[in-house]
Amino acid sequence: MNHTNKNFYRQFYLKTGGFLPTKPLNKSLFPGDYFQIKNGEIILLGNIYRNGIILHHDADISSTIALNDANWNFSDGISKPYSGRSLAHGSIEGDFEFSKQILAFAHKGSFIFKAEEPESVKINNWNEIQQQLIIKLTQTLYSFRELYVVTESATAKNTTLATAGEANAELELACEAENFGLTDIFGHSKTKTIQSKDIEYYHRETKRKPAYFKAKKLVVQDEKLSYFISDFIARENNVSAWTDSFFDSNFHNDVDYNTQMLMQNAQGFYLDMLQCNELNPNTALLYFKWADANLDDVEKLFGAYGN
Repeated sequence: MNHTNKNFYRQFYLKTGGFLPTKPLNKSLFPGDYFQIKNGEIILLGNIYRNGIILHHDADISSTIALNDANWNFSDGISKPYSGRSLAHGSIEGDFEFSKQILAFAHKGSFIFKAEEPESVKINNWNEIQQQLIIKLTQTLYSFRELYVVTESATAKNTTLATAGEANAELELACEAENFGLTDIFGHSKTKTIQSKDIEYYHRETKRKPAYFKAKKLVVQDEKLSYFISDFIARENNVSAWTDSFFDSNFHNDVDYNTQMLMQNAQGFYLDMLQCNELNPNTALLYFKWADANLDDVEKLFGAYGN
């Protein structure tokens, strides 16, 4: 799966109220799973319950939650130039009717997605366990600085996704289901592909894999980042004068610190520059908090190394 699916991931987040698909789409993620994003892929590292980070008697997982079907059936850049009934002849059954449909994809990354009977399960008591997770995951058990924890997993009876690799791609479908008439047949269990043009990605899942999720991610507290940026800029104001006095050379001394880049990546810089023992089990909650995984994390999945 390459960069053409980025549009689908963004639209999925917006349409489903904050869920994200796994990457790759055949991966399963369960409540409590924790992972990192490396080179555009989700790397599963463990589960807070399985690994004893949260004790069994503190686990509180919901029963199945039915999700709104309408939010889980959507497309972008799709038109239907033909949809109707056709007649064919079989050597045994004789003449028979079938539904036929052509889907046109306007541009690269156009897609159509169908899900049947989506549902989810989630962690009910996140607010009660989030602080002990910060301390345990960053200090007492592990020393993570970047981490996601799955708080809700979603699945469906079946899902189907088709994504265009080029503009003006096409998908021609046929379905022998009775009384289908002019109804949309994409995603139906009896639908078959007659031919396709420039369809780069096609995925159909008929098992209830929890391939969609909501997650919390570790981030640095806002006030800590603001202090770090202000303090860093103040300390570096006279760096050129220091260079002139320290190095006996003809070095060009206009040292350029990219302030904009610093602000965009302050979280990573800040944690790297903390002095020894400044971050410890007693101070961890002053430095870290949890935030919802969002469209920024779609960018990480499809960034420079995310294909």
